[in-house]
Amino acid sequence: MAITAQSASFTWFCQHTWQSASKNTLWCLTGCSIGDWGTILFFQLTGISWSTLAIMLMAIVNGILTSIALETIILSRQMIITAAFKTAIGMSLISMLSMEIAMNLVDVAITGGAILTWWILPIMFAAGFIAAVPYNYWRLKAFGKACH
Repeated sequence: MAITAQSASFTWFCQHTWQSASKNTLWCLTGCSIGDWGTILFFQLTGISWSTLAIMLMAIVNGILTSIALETIILSRQMIITAAFKTAIGMSLISMLSMEIAMNLVDVAITGGAILTWWILPIMFAAGFIAAVPYNYWRLKAFGKACH
């Protein structure tokens, strides 16, 4: 891999980039959490007996879909809906997957999985944020690309 002038000047200490990456990550995480937690809560309330792995996989898929939907709605205030959707689809799948997997691993580790209680939500949210924000910072700083 060749070192470019841009990569040679990369730093992890830019406060402005951390703020931008954090804001972007929070928007994405909010969308992901709606779908993720909604799916887990649905299975918890209905008592449908799927395996924990199946519920968690469905929660990840639904989390990514709701993140794309939320971002499309937010961006549609700034651009036409088709452009907003294309931009939302172009969000970083790596970022979304990392936050989704982190949130669900925390749920499995603490509760045994597919169980939501009020006190687990902030822990899951924090894990998703911590998992995704460094990648979003790097992508924004190195390539000038936000996660959405």
